[in-house]
Amino acid sequence: MNRTPLQRWQLADAAATRALGRQLAGRLLAVRISGGGGSPPALLLQGDLGAGKTCLVQGIAAALGISEPITSPTFALAQHYGGALADGTATALVHLDLYRLEQPAAAEELFAQEEEAAAELGALLAVEWPGRLSALPPEAWLLELELADPADPEAGRTATLHTPGGPGGLSEPD
Repeated sequence: MNRTPLQRWQLADAAATRALGRQLAGRLLAVRISGGGGSPPALLLQGDLGAGKTCLVQGIAAALGISEPITSPTFALAQHYGGALADGTATALVHLDLYRLEQPAAAEELFAQEEEAAAELGALLAVEWPGRLSALPPEAWLLELELADPADPEAGRTATLHTPGGPGGLSEPD
């Protein structure tokens, strides 16, 4: 499955990374709404340690009206959060981290379980370390985060969004 790069951002700091998360949450929810309901496409977050994956999910959570602290689920593997938009619409987020699952079969089993849970909740599913899967889900959006200077995480990062391409794939969000 080809993935079409849609947009690239230069993110100066953690605040800019969280702001991008808020923006992407809106885009993902719009795809769900325009697609007739159900869950938005999964957002796969690829990047080295410290690249800003969890920081971006914090921005997503803020956009979803989730008030509890968002931390990396590296040891818990998955966290479920509930919130509400300003108009009272209930929201949900499933935050999955596959970093500790070195065997693709284990990562795929956990991903399938959490994808099903997200679908039941109508939740946005954010997945860190999707490279642990043997194949990326074809309908998912992929955001690559790359540090500008790996020796200095405070030097900013680049984020590149890819969505599924080809016939029936997602088009560029508004």
